[in-house]
This record gives sequence, structure tokens and C-alpha cells, in this order.
Amino acid sequence: MLIYALDMFGTAIFAISGVLLAGRLRMDPFGVMVLASVTAIGGGTIRDMALGATPVFWITDTNYIWVVLVTGILSMMLVRNPKRIPWYVLPVSDAIGLAVFVAIGVEKALAFGAAPLIAVIMGVMTGCGGGIIRDVLAREIPMVLRTEVYATACIAGGMVHTIALAVDVPTNVASVAGIITTLTIRLAAIKWHLSLPIFALKQS
Repeated sequence: MLIYALDMFGTAIFAISGVLLAGRLRMDPFGVMVLASVTAIGGGTIRDMALGATPVFWITDTNYIWVVLVTGILSMMLVRNPKRIPWYVLPVSDAIGLAVFVAIGVEKALAFGAAPLIAVIMGVMTGCGGGIIRDVLAREIPMVLRTEVYATACIAGGMVHTIALAVDVPTNVASVAGIITTLTIRLAAIKWHLSLPIFALKQS
């Protein structure tokens, strides 16, 4: 139940990030809800489709849809000036949701018989896929393709999760270890502005 509650929390936070981007781009309410939806449930949708886990999770559990709809509507009504929100609130909340999403993606992939490597990829997809779709729709370079330590944190958390299971660590402990790993790396990146080195070709 705790993981489920955190999953819903992460869904709401990801939806808010979609709303904020749509607001910066001055979209209409439909556009806002589209960005909120793809950000919140896009990654998990791609994961389920890749694994053949159909119908996808938000069809069998409509709570996800309700969370996105309610969050989107409330955000449009209440968040008129994001600058009034302390700068760290959304990044930290996003990091929590990200860590939980990765763990859920890993567990679901393993439950469908996927190899550990594929499970890590599915964890990363669950955590980052929605943001990638959001940024593509907004015609921006996805954050995970820039220097931000985001997908890297997901990979590390997924690897810790799967390695822990491989050495017979109990499932709950392995999940928590993966969540803590992803969360710690992401929070460290936020606090100390950590980034990956840039690959750039010399201009002639």
C-alpha cells in the first residue's frame, strides 16, 4: 500500500510538471491535460505495451486517470504563479516519484519474465518515458538527453534493484534499495548541480 500511495503521489507530481510546461507554452486546457497525462502515465504505458501487459495499467486501475484529471484541473486553477512555490518542492517531489516509478517498472518487467537487463531498461522507461513524450510534444530536447543526471539515476537504481534480487535479497528490501539509490543520486544532482560531461564535435 505504501508503494501504491507513492505511485499515486508520483503520478500527481509528474502531471503537475506537464501542466507547468503547458502553461509556459500558453496551451489551451485540452493541451494542458494532454501534457499532464503523457507525462504522468506515458512511461508506464510504453512499458506495458513493450511487455505485452495489456490492457495497460491505467485501463485496469482508473485511479491513475482520476489522479491525472484532478491534479490537472486543480493545477490550472491554483498554480498561477509557480515562482511562489519554493524552488526545491517540485524537483524533490519529482525525484521521489521517479524513484518509485523505476522500482515499479523493474518489478513489473521481472514479473513478466524479462531478463535483468530488460528489467532495468523498463524501469528507466517507466521513470523517464513520460517526460520524453512531454518534451517532444513541446518541441524541446528531452531532459534525459541533456547533461542532467536523471536517467543515470534511474539506471543505477534499477541495477541495484536487480542485483539485490539476484543475490536472493527479499523482494521488498531489493525494491527499497533501488528506490533509495535512485532517490539519493537524483537529490545529490539537484543539490550540487551535478551533470554529465558534454559530448561536442569541434566546429570546422
